[in-house]
Amino acid sequence: MIDKKRFAQAGLNIIYNGFQAMPQGGSLTLRLEEKEDYVCFIFKDTGIGIKKADLKMLFDPFFTTREKGTGLGLSITYQIIAAHSGHIKVDTREQKGSVFTVSLPVVKTKKEV
Repeated sequence: MIDKKRFAQAGLNIIYNGFQAMPQGGSLTLRLEEKEDYVCFIFKDTGIGIKKADLKMLFDPFFTTREKGTGLGLSITYQIIAAHSGHIKVDTREQKGSVFTVSLPVVKTKKEV
């Protein structure tokens, strides 16, 4: 069970950051993968990527690299995903783009006979 509104906000935050990382255009791909115990939402952009030095602070409140950014989008996203017992992973290459993978656990229920 997920809070649809909060999870939608988390996804939109990642999408918005992806678009901002592609000021000259590019592509943003969304993919869903089912694993044994998780559902993975994969957001891939062809933007400018994230500097290695910035990765460790990426989800910290008020950390931003943008002139007019608040630094709250990814921090809130991290909190929403954690509240759903999920986790978020970032793979990035400067000038090549980033991949954000959000994994949420699947709760299996027993069917009554």
